[in-house]
Amino acid sequence: MSKTNYLEKEKVIDAFKVHEKDTGSCEVQIAILTARIQHITEHLRLHKKDYHTRRGLIAMANRRRKLLDYLQKHSLPRYEAILQRLKLRR
Repeated sequence: MSKTNYLEKEKVIDAFKVHEKDTGSCEVQIAILTARIQHITEHLRLHKKDYHTRRGLIAMANRRRKLLDYLQKHSLPRYEAILQRLKLRR
């Protein structure tokens, strides 16, 4: 992982962490996946025939969907808050 990607990931973790040492809560995982999805979407706009990356993008979107479903089932206020903060539609 390049240094710039690591720094961006740290910013996302700092923005969405639930407690001081949080790196793996649902909110953090969803936020990291959202940032990666946005980055790869921009890449695919330039490289329309990059089918291997498109497959990875679909897998990431599915993983984010599963995390969102879990969060909706177990904590509706946290689910609604993360949707609003990330500006995701559902």
